[in-house]
Amino acid sequence: MSGFVDKPEPIQVPGLVHLHTGKVRELYRNEAGDLVMVASDRISAYDWVLPTEIPDKGRVLTQLSLWWFDQLADLLPNHVLSTDLPEGAPADWAGRTLVCKSLNMVPVECVARGYLTGSGLAEYNETRTVCGLALPHGLVDGSELPAPIFTPATKAAVGEHDENVSYEEVARQVGAETAAQLRQATLAGYSRARDIARDRGIILADTKFEFGYDGDSLVIADEVLTPDSSRFWPAEQWEPGRAQPSYDKQFVRDWLTSGESGWDRKSEQPPPPLPQQVVDATRAKYVEAYERLTGITWS
Repeated sequence: MSGFVDKPEPIQVPGLVHLHTGKVRELYRNEAGDLVMVASDRISAYDWVLPTEIPDKGRVLTQLSLWWFDQLADLLPNHVLSTDLPEGAPADWAGRTLVCKSLNMVPVECVARGYLTGSGLAEYNETRTVCGLALPHGLVDGSELPAPIFTPATKAAVGEHDENVSYEEVARQVGAETAAQLRQATLAGYSRARDIARDRGIILADTKFEFGYDGDSLVIADEVLTPDSSRFWPAEQWEPGRAQPSYDKQFVRDWLTSGESGWDRKSEQPPPPLPQQVVDATRAKYVEAYERLTGITWS
C-alpha cells in the first residue's frame, strides 16, 4: 500500500470545478473550459506523498517551469495561457497557479536520458540495455551516454510505479506517427535544456516531459525541467562510478531510509513526518537549483 499519508481536501473556489488531486498539483477547470493547475508544497518519495510539506516548493516548481517554457518556446509550444490568479482564489495560490489549455493528453511519460543512473542503471546492469536500447559495456552510475536516448514509461496512478517500456510498445499504444513525434520532441527539448544547464555549471542527467495535442499540434504540458521531473547535478562534483550530488529530494530519500527515521520502506506503514533540518535542506536545494539555472535571486 502507498499513496497519500494524509490526502488533502481540495480548496473550493467559485467558478472552478475540482478535477483531480495529484502528488503535487491540484487540477481545476474554469468556466471557459481551461485547466487551472495549482502546485502545492507537497513532496513525494518512494511512491508516498509525505505528510510534511516543503515551504515554497510549489512556487519554485511553477516559476522554474515558466522560465524553461520561455527557453523552449521556439522549439516546443506549451499549454500556458495565463498566470493570473482566478477570481476568488486564496492569496496563497499566487505564484503557484497556471491557467492552461485543455489538451488531449498522450498517456506516456516521455523521458530523455543523457547520463546513466536510477532505473536506467538498474536495467543496464541486468541486460546492458535501457528500454530495449543496447548500450556500450563498461558504463557505471553517472556515465555520460554516447548520445541522449528516449526511454518512455507508462504513466502510473498515485502510489504506483511508472513502468519503463520500449519505443515499439509506445508505437503500439499511440501509433507510429505520434510515437515518432514524441521521441523527436523529447530529445530536442532535452538537448536544448542540457546545453543551457551546462552553461550554468549544471548537468541535466535526465528529464521527463508530458505532451498533449491541441488540435493537430503537439504541445508540452504540466511542469517542465524542474527538480521534481529531472535530475540536475552540479557539474563540478560529477564523478562517474558513484551516486551524484543532486538538486532534488535526495535529503528526503536519505533520511527516510536511515535508521533515524525508523521507517521500513518494505512495510505497508506510511512514512513519518520529516524533521525540520531535512525540510530546510530540501527547500534550500530547490531554491539553489532555481537560482543557479535562471540567474534570478529567489524572494
